[in-house]
Amino acid sequence: MAVNLVNVENVSKVYGTRTLLDGVSLGVSEGDRIGVVGRNGDGKTTLIRMLAKLEEADAGRVTHAGGLRLGVLTQHDSLDPEATVRHEVVGDMADHEWAGDARIRDVLTGLFGGLDLPGFPKGLDTVIGPLSGGERRRIALAKLLIAEQDLIVLDEPTNHLDVEGIAWLARHLQSRRSALVCVTHDRWFLDQVCTRMWDVQRGVVHEYEGGYSDYVFARAERERIAASEEAKRQNLIRKELAWLRRGAPARTSKPRFRVEAANELIKDVPPPRDSGELMRFASSRLGKTVFDLEDVTVQAGPKVLLEHVTWQLGPGDRIGLVGVNGAGKTSLLRALADAAASDGEKQPAGGRIRVGRTVKLAYLSQEVAELDPAWRVLEAVQRVRERVDLGKGREMTASQLCETFGFDKDKQWTPVGDLSGGERRRLQLLRLLMDEPNVLFLDEPTNDLDIETLTQLEDLLDGWPGSMIVISHDRFFIERTTDRVYALLGDGTLRMLPRGIDEYLERRQRMEQRAAASAPAAAPRPAAGKPEKSAADQRAAKKELQKIERQLDRIAEQESALHARIAEHATDFAKVAELDAELRELAGRREELELRWLELAEDV
Repeated sequence: MAVNLVNVENVSKVYGTRTLLDGVSLGVSEGDRIGVVGRNGDGKTTLIRMLAKLEEADAGRVTHAGGLRLGVLTQHDSLDPEATVRHEVVGDMADHEWAGDARIRDVLTGLFGGLDLPGFPKGLDTVIGPLSGGERRRIALAKLLIAEQDLIVLDEPTNHLDVEGIAWLARHLQSRRSALVCVTHDRWFLDQVCTRMWDVQRGVVHEYEGGYSDYVFARAERERIAASEEAKRQNLIRKELAWLRRGAPARTSKPRFRVEAANELIKDVPPPRDSGELMRFASSRLGKTVFDLEDVTVQAGPKVLLEHVTWQLGPGDRIGLVGVNGAGKTSLLRALADAAASDGEKQPAGGRIRVGRTVKLAYLSQEVAELDPAWRVLEAVQRVRERVDLGKGREMTASQLCETFGFDKDKQWTPVGDLSGGERRRLQLLRLLMDEPNVLFLDEPTNDLDIETLTQLEDLLDGWPGSMIVISHDRFFIERTTDRVYALLGDGTLRMLPRGIDEYLERRQRMEQRAAASAPAAAPRPAAGKPEKSAADQRAAKKELQKIERQLDRIAEQESALHARIAEHATDFAKVAELDAELRELAGRREELELRWLELAEDV
C-alpha cells in the first residue's frame, strides 16, 4: 500500500474579501503524479505553497510524513546572486564526482545542452547575478532535479524551456520515483507526466483520474450530466474534446475515462475549423500574395541566421514555427514585419521579401506593449475599435470580446495598472484582434495564459480567416491552431516537417548524435559510399526542397477543394467516383513528392 506523504485537511485561505480555497481536503501518496489546473487567480499557486508549507492556511491543517524529503520550484528562485552556477548546482563536489554521476550528467545535458553549459559565458563558473530570469530558472530547476526527493512540487516548470527541453523534462520526470505535484498550462506536458488532475475552481478542488486528455473527457461528461442539452452544446470544453478525439490516436498511453460517453457527447460536433472554407474567405480578403521570400538571408548583427531561403506564405496558411533558441524564429518574423511596415522598402541582408498589397499585419511580440495604466480594460479595447468582424457573419462588440478573453463585466472596469502579467498579455492580444488584421504573427502567445483562456483563444482562432505564423514552445497549441509545421534547425535553412513536432525532435536528436560522434575528429567525414556534396549541389538541393514544398502546398489546396466538391455532389455517385479518382491521383503525387523531399532533406 502506498505511503501517504502529505495530508491537506479542511484547509481554507482568504485574501481580502476573496475566498481562494474553502474547506479543501486532499492527499498526496507515494507514486502520485498530480497536475494542477484552473484559471489564473483561482488559487493554484496558493494551494501548492500551502501543500509545501511555504504559506500558512487560515483554517485547517497540512501534515507531512516524518522525514519527508521535499523539493520545491517556485516562480521566484532563491539563488545567491553572488554565487556561481557550479556552487548552486553541484556544490562542493569535485569534477570527477559529479561528472561520474549519470543523473547529474543527464540533468545538465537536458537543461543546458551539455556538461560545459554552452551559452553561459564561463560555463559552470558563471556568476548568477547578471543572468536572465529564464537562465536563473533553469539553474534552480537543475539544482532541484539533481537532489533526491520523496516529493517534488513544481510551479510552471516549462516556462523558459524550448520544445526539446520540455520533452526532456517529461521523460526525466516519468523515470523518477519521486511523487510529483505540478502546476502548468502546458497541456501536452500534463498528458505525458500526470496520472491525476486537480482542477481548482471557485474555492473548490475537483479531482480526476488520468492526464489532461482524461480530465477533459471526465469534465465534459460531468457537465453533460449537469447541464441541459443546449447549454452543454455551447460549452467550449466540447470543442476541445472533439479535437482530442479526432487528433493523434495516442496522445496518452493511459486508459480513457468514459470514452463511450465522450464519443456520444461529440458525435454531432463539427471539426474545429473548415480549412477549405477559411482559405477561400482568406483569399477574398488577402488576394493571391501575402509574403513571398526570394533567396532571403536574415542576420542578427554579424551572425547569419537564415541563408538563401525561398518560401511563400499564402492566403489562409496557418504555420507553426519551431526551432532551437537563437536559430532565428523571431528574427524571421521581424524581417517580414519590417518589410510589411515599410511597404517593401526595408529588406533583409540578402534577397527580397515581397508583401501583398492587401496585407494588414498584427504582430504579437514577446514584449508586452505598455498601455496607459489609468485606462480601464474596456476603454483600452474600445480605443482600437467598438466592434469586430470575425468572419463567416460573426461579429462581436468590444465588451463581448473582453468576456471571451476572461474579462467579465466587473473586470472590464479595472485600471490597466492593476492587471497581472497574464492579464496584460490577454489585453495585448485582444487589442490586436480588435484591429481586424488579415495576417497574424504570434510570438509565444501562450505565455502567462491559463488553460481556460488558451481554449477560448484557440476557439476564436478556429474561425479567424487569415494567414498566421505561430512561434511557441507549447506543442499542444501549435498542433491545435496550425496546419503545417516548419523548423529552423540552426543550419541556416527553413524546412517543412510533414510529421510536425515529433519529426523535429527526431531530427534534433540525430543532429546531436552526429555532432557527438564527430566531436573528437578534426573534421567530419562523409558517409561511406556517399560522396560529399559541393556548395553548388547543396544550393541546388535546397532550391529543389523549397520547390517541392510549394508543390505540396498547392496539392493540399487542391485536395481541400476536391473534398468540398465531393461533399457538394454527395448524391451524384458518378461524379463522386470521378472526383475520388482525382483525389487518389493527387495523393499518389503527394507521396512521391514527400519521399523525394525526405531524400533531399537527408542530403542537405
